Amino acid sequence: MARLGISVYPEHDSMENIKAYIDLASKYGFSRIFSCLLSVEGKTKEQLIEEFRDLNDFAHEKGMEVFLDIAPYVLKRLGVEWNDLQFFKDMHADGIRLDEGFTGMEESLMTTNPQGLKIELNASPLNDYIDNVCSHHPDRAHLTTCHNFYPMRYSGLSLDHFRKCNEKIKANNLPIAAFIGSNNPEAFGPWPVKEGLVTLEDHRDLPIDAQARLLIAEGNVDDILIANCYPTEEELKELSKLQPGILNIKPVLEKELTEVERKILYEHPHFVRGDMSEYSARSTMPRITFADESIAPANNRPIKRGDLIIFNDGYGRYKGELHVVLKDMPADERKNVIGHIPPEEMHLLDALKPFAPFKVIE
Repeated sequence: MARLGISVYPEHDSMENIKAYIDLASKYGFSRIFSCLLSVEGKTKEQLIEEFRDLNDFAHEKGMEVFLDIAPYVLKRLGVEWNDLQFFKDMHADGIRLDEGFTGMEESLMTTNPQGLKIELNASPLNDYIDNVCSHHPDRAHLTTCHNFYPMRYSGLSLDHFRKCNEKIKANNLPIAAFIGSNNPEAFGPWPVKEGLVTLEDHRDLPIDAQARLLIAEGNVDDILIANCYPTEEELKELSKLQPGILNIKPVLEKELTEVERKILYEHPHFVRGDMSEYSARSTMPRITFADESIAPANNRPIKRGDLIIFNDGYGRYKGELHVVLKDMPADERKNVIGHIPPEEMHLLDALKPFAPFKVIE
């Protein structure tokens, strides 16, 4: 994951509230903004330029990049030609996202626009559209992709579809953005439907940080954007704790941690041992760091897939190892079950590969 981002919809709220949100998000490390022109109606080009220029200038002051969602019919409505993007430059946008595209040739030529705008393609259809655009030799420095979000329950992408789309996109060496949704009941998007706003259907109703951790675990999502607004400050704070680029695991604890167990779990760097077993992903270095510390036996229940265990004093030289369990095992008095990964986050285990780093967060 390269960046966290937010979405704003000026047609639905005051500029004062939107700027306050941008300011707050920037303090938590967010650096990208998505906004939508698909749902904007009844405004002239001049009104849109004035409104969005003010918004985009403020976003730039906060270190944020701004993309505007459009489609051919939006360009036609505004009287803007695909080969003259000065209108968006006048708005001080950084890029435009094509929710719907052209024939491939146009998109490729758009990446060479003299205004320097980035062109973002819709990543969600599973077809040869992006391959076609890339076959026309675009300026890849100005080409990126972003998935859709889905306001209507049961309409979001399946994980299988999402992975197939991403595989094709990464074959073309393009960045990928995807959306997660706030669980704030008052959060809204561009359309009058409040059933969550996510790219993946399985993420709807999950805690927002779990949605992000699952996207990070896919290993090929570069930017993660909150689709609806406004998330709570606590949601922004939870997302800011995540470490980009590696697997982030947040277990449900089953015991009160000792000081040593807490340091092993949350403070020690972890990576999967290279000679990986089918039963667990082992982080072995803590056994060296804490070789002189005592770890008493506790919570020695039967071990299940998704458990996190720390070896106690009974295991001698292996004391202090942290294991993420991949396959059920019988109870062992030498292994303390610290907690477990929630059932809806078990996909995280797929990202545990030999030598892969991971982080455990509170």
